[in-house]
Amino acid sequence: MDSKDLRILKLIQENCKLTVRELARLVKSPATTVHSRIKKLEREGVIKGYKAIVDAGKVGFRTTAFILVSFSYNGLSQREVARKIAGIPEVQEVHIITGDWDMILKVKVRDVEELGRLVIDKLRTIEGVEKTLTCVVLDTAKETTELPLREP
Repeated sequence: MDSKDLRILKLIQENCKLTVRELARLVKSPATTVHSRIKKLEREGVIKGYKAIVDAGKVGFRTTAFILVSFSYNGLSQREVARKIAGIPEVQEVHIITGDWDMILKVKVRDVEELGRLVIDKLRTIEGVEKTLTCVVLDTAKETTELPLREP
C-alpha cells in the first residue's frame, strides 16, 4: 500500500459518496487507476464495505452503554461466547480484552429500561457469562469510524 492508496482511503473514509472521477481529481491520478486501486483494496479486504452512519439518537437509540463481561468456562470457549453475544442486535461491538474483565461490549438501546432487559434477559442468560458491569454513557465527546491514516 503506497501513499496514493492511503490518500484514497482517507478520502473515502471522509465521504464514501465521492465518485471515482472526484477521487481521481483529488489524488491527481487517472480515474481508471483510482478505480483499479479501489477494487484492489476491496479484494484484499482493506475496504470492508460502505455504510451510512446513522445518528442513533435521531432514530430513537438514545442510550449508549459499555458492558464489561466476566467469562466462566463451562465447555464453551471465550470466542464462542463472544460470537453468541455478537448475535444480540443491540450489541455494536464485542472485544475480548486483558485485565480483570474478559470482554467489553458497546451497546445502543432506546432507554435504560431496554438496557436492563438486554443485560438481564439476554446477556446474563448466555452460557459462559459469569457477571457483568454496565457503564451508561452520559455524554459523548467523540465517536468515529475513521482511522487516522497518514501518508508515509
